[in-house]
Amino acid sequence: MLKLRRGTVVSADPLEVETGGEVRRAWADPGSVGPCQAGDEVIVNTAALDLELGSGGFDIVHVNLSRGLEGGDTPEGVHVIKLNYSSLQHAVDPIESPAGTPPRPRRRIPVLVFQLHGHLAPAIWAAAQARSELKIGYVQTAGGALPGALSRDVATLRERDLLAGHITVAPTYGGELEAISTVGALHAAAMELDWDAVIAGPGPGILGSASRYGHGGMAALDTLHGSLALGLPTLLCPRLSSGDPRSRHRGISHHSRAVLELALAPVRVPYPINVEQHWPADHTRSVLGTLGQGIDAVCGESHVPDPQEVDLDGYKEAGLPTRTMGRGIEEDPLFFSAPLAAGAALAAAS
Repeated sequence: MLKLRRGTVVSADPLEVETGGEVRRAWADPGSVGPCQAGDEVIVNTAALDLELGSGGFDIVHVNLSRGLEGGDTPEGVHVIKLNYSSLQHAVDPIESPAGTPPRPRRRIPVLVFQLHGHLAPAIWAAAQARSELKIGYVQTAGGALPGALSRDVATLRERDLLAGHITVAPTYGGELEAISTVGALHAAAMELDWDAVIAGPGPGILGSASRYGHGGMAALDTLHGSLALGLPTLLCPRLSSGDPRSRHRGISHHSRAVLELALAPVRVPYPINVEQHWPADHTRSVLGTLGQGIDAVCGESHVPDPQEVDLDGYKEAGLPTRTMGRGIEEDPLFFSAPLAAGAALAAAS
């Protein structure tokens, strides 16, 4: 059952709700439940905070009983539902083209697929440094947070004109545009939007069970296949780390290994060069040798390694996010170097 509790808003910015005699951090999706003000009576889902989840450490407002029961009007002719058959189902107008459009898009815009939301900002920044005129749009897939409004990174990138647009793909929702499927979003981006390239991956946070396939990063496999099936140049940003305490994520994460092993056709795998100093000597150098050798081993003859120069110092000064899972860029420079390389490769492919 849903872990729902009654509460009262005590602060709107930052949002805090008192429930069970305790004042707790909370988040409300304004597109779903409307605004919250001090004194509002709300129902919150307390599961994440009770579980002490790092990336989801707050209560979620399920409904605002004081001002959120009127709902919005559904535009005439709209009949597609997202979050269907849940208590949060709502109508959207999807971007997918009507029947009769070509199955393959006329423009072969490149698609960069990532597995962690922390890759979005550095990849976009690096692409813009290489080619400032590029219009790159973000397709938000499953694997992480579902509400499109949750990402501060997207809001910042849009404010700085680094991101051309934002499509949320079911089951995600609340972006500037909505799509029913990932392949539908990619098709529409190439057919109907003025984007020069796409970056696709999950929202903030990630599902994970420490197993080979039971994690949100596997959504990248569907995205790769959708892009490849449409005939679009396709790249995968590998998840790399020099500072993650978990051995399965140090060097080349098992998340990226699993996707590359299962991918049914070749993709390009950008990686940063001249970053050997970022690798912990006790693990990476002894197990994988240099980064290039490690990428080569994972790609084998199935995929194409794509070495790229990165400007880590430049990104540090860019005023964009430099923390991931509690670690700063100085503690895990390789994590940020990976999307910087991927962004440079995306610009080169555009």
